[in-house]
Amino acid sequence: MRIVIDELNKAFESRIRLGIMSVLGASEAADFNTLKTALEITDGNLASHLGALEKLNYVKVKKQFIGKKPNTSYSITSSGRKAFSMHLDALEKLIRQSS
Repeated sequence: MRIVIDELNKAFESRIRLGIMSVLGASEAADFNTLKTALEITDGNLASHLGALEKLNYVKVKKQFIGKKPNTSYSITSSGRKAFSMHLDALEKLIRQSS
């Protein structure tokens, strides 16, 4: 039996990007520190993966001030939600094929 993996989205191969999309998919938005804490990764690592997802238009960045403190929050875009959903569907299909 041939297992087809063509439908998996290469952008989500990284466990960190998969985690980012999972957190953002489950909430309306999350700030940088929330994502960093949830995923237990360094600032640089998170920033790099968020930048890659932003470049693909899968996440949207919102910079604002809360009081006098800068705050950066992230949300999933509609194209990001669609791409992530298709990736999860492909994973489920792959698991069913393997069983």
